[in-house]
Amino acid sequence: MPLDVDQFDALTFDCYGTLVDWATGISTALQPILRAHDVEIDDEELFRLYARFEKDVESGRYVEYREVLRRVTRRFGDQFDFTPTNAEVERFADSVGDWPLFPDTNEVLRRLNEHFRLAIVSNVDDDLFRDTARHFRVDFDDVITGEQVRTYKPDLQPFETAFTRLGVPPNRLLHVAQSVYHDVNPAGRMGIACAWVQRYDERFDPPAPQTDPVRTVPDLSSLADALLD
Repeated sequence: MPLDVDQFDALTFDCYGTLVDWATGISTALQPILRAHDVEIDDEELFRLYARFEKDVESGRYVEYREVLRRVTRRFGDQFDFTPTNAEVERFADSVGDWPLFPDTNEVLRRLNEHFRLAIVSNVDDDLFRDTARHFRVDFDDVITGEQVRTYKPDLQPFETAFTRLGVPPNRLLHVAQSVYHDVNPAGRMGIACAWVQRYDERFDPPAPQTDPVRTVPDLSSLADALLD
């Protein structure tokens, strides 16, 4: 489907995995903890387990994302028969602000900010996002976090909050995201156009989108080119 700058008034972004290199950040923070307890697994297995543990925690009663990360760390301990120290648990929970941006993130956001309102819709706490925000070179028009809505994507409430607070109808909003489970499928159910950014190719074996994204791209630069050129 052709994309045009005049089709949308605002762009919303998933943050971790789309703007921030989730995989590098998690591996860098979690692998040393595992190795300290004589656990040797490759990153593919690490991410498979992480996704399962995170989904399990987020599917239960709402807890702040910092607590999600603590429980995920302890689940790794249960999986491999060790007990992480409190310091290790807190170190992983605190690591979010050190997860790196993808190389194209700031330049693409700068380009898009000249034409659209930009917002974040993320499963994160306010304070953890503030730690990440110091890496960005644009100011977002709004930031909707899991902490603010007290639930996590793929629940629809974060998306409803986004277009309500932005004052933009769903058909004038483009959601940009890497995760099929957390973003592409729920956005599609709401009639929100979604650009699927396949940052990690097929590495994480995502489920197939239930509705067709308006554009599938390997990175943000390709999306900006499609919208602006």
